[in-house]
Amino acid sequence: MSRQFLTNFRKPIVSFRTLVLATGVLAAAATWAAPGAHGPNGDHLNAPATGNTSGLARLADGSVNVPMLAQRRMGIRTQLTVESSAAATMELSGKVVMDPNAGGRVQAVHGGSVQAGPRGLPVAGQAVRQGEVLAYVQHHAEPYALANQQALRAELRSNRDLAAQRVQRLQSLEGTVPRKDIEAAQAELQSLTAREKSISASLGAREALVAPVSGVIARADAVLGQVVEARDVLFEVIDPARVLVEATTADPALPARLGDASLQGLTGVKLQLLGAGRSLRDGVLPLTFRAAADKAGTTLPLAVGQPVTVVASLKEQIKGFVLPAQAVVRNSTNEPVVWIKSGAERYIPQPVQYRALDATTVIVTQGLGADNRVVVQGAPLIAQIR
Repeated sequence: MSRQFLTNFRKPIVSFRTLVLATGVLAAAATWAAPGAHGPNGDHLNAPATGNTSGLARLADGSVNVPMLAQRRMGIRTQLTVESSAAATMELSGKVVMDPNAGGRVQAVHGGSVQAGPRGLPVAGQAVRQGEVLAYVQHHAEPYALANQQALRAELRSNRDLAAQRVQRLQSLEGTVPRKDIEAAQAELQSLTAREKSISASLGAREALVAPVSGVIARADAVLGQVVEARDVLFEVIDPARVLVEATTADPALPARLGDASLQGLTGVKLQLLGAGRSLRDGVLPLTFRAAADKAGTTLPLAVGQPVTVVASLKEQIKGFVLPAQAVVRNSTNEPVVWIKSGAERYIPQPVQYRALDATTVIVTQGLGADNRVVVQGAPLIAQIR
């Protein structure tokens, strides 16, 4: 009786231990294979965690352990990925250029020395009005030419004095001398006077440099007393609210496929395609976009000559997972990766291939599967954990 009793008594104990062991295995499996920890083909992306995972640390398999408190401090946010379609995009290298109808260059027609204008010499960033005198260029003739001009002026002055005396004498004899002689003397006096004024003005001539448009000084390369040559660019004036972006492509058929465009890394700027050149320049085709601010009255964060990357949408559609651009970061080998949450405190890096949709959004075409929980905020901070 006692042996049978002990046998019956041990059976529940064995069953209870089995239940506890099975529960631990299931819990570990749930930790290792949490929702969102599988790849595009259903394969598991995670491996069992090794080492001390109680604090903020990068594990031996490349994953990162981030305690809940650290997650809140770092502002980490995740979202489940859903496959969708979006317009294909293409990145084009470009630069900011001056709008020829809203900007201009100020150049000296003849050489000379720079003198200040009515308000002094302008500096970069100063607002000016169209037609405002920015500076003067004092012309200086060569010594031989200057001596000839001075001699000619002295000769004309002497002749003018003699002509004035002759006119005075003829006018005193009016009535006894023909009227035509008096008029001829007066005409000669006027001619000599005009020639003398012209020569005198040329000796001290200076050229006024005026602003071609209203705007701000984008470039100022003039100082007092500077000696400049003809056609030297001394100032550039632009309207900061009207600039163009010039991009290049080697595909002549690309302009017909383009849609909306934006600038990579610059928010608040929208681009409008004005047209494309019909002749190659250095082996590429130039595309011209007009840049405008999304909100009226705001200043464009662009400067003439600034290199930019134009993200142009195409008319074709591609499938993938749309994510914020900050969700994609670079690993130690400079590969693009996203961080997938595989547990309450564990994140796994997943290499991906992506294309930019606009300045703030990308679409991942390879590397992700449906329902992956991807870090969309705080990914650069996770990538820095060592």
